[in-house]
Amino acid sequence: MSIFSKGQIKKVVVNAENHGYKPETVTFKQGKPAQIKFIPSENMGCMDQIVFKDLGIDKKLDGKKEVTVDIPTDKPATYSYACGMDMFHGRVVVK
Repeated sequence: MSIFSKGQIKKVVVNAENHGYKPETVTFKQGKPAQIKFIPSENMGCMDQIVFKDLGIDKKLDGKKEVTVDIPTDKPATYSYACGMDMFHGRVVVK
């Protein structure tokens, strides 16, 4: 059984033409394993990179498959993320 069978998984669509990340803010409950699946689109531009500075995460999106990021939920927090050029932004709230 996967650890995420009782975890939280949210999807975020990435599209530069639609001005970024949809939804822009994702909320998770504290204490349960959490993941975001970034779903790429055809028009990525600088959004082919996901950077969570506070978490030391820097992942490439190749435009074809989704990329999963594990989110720590051990304490309440807000984590911001951005594209590679820091033009488009999103955030994750743990509460």
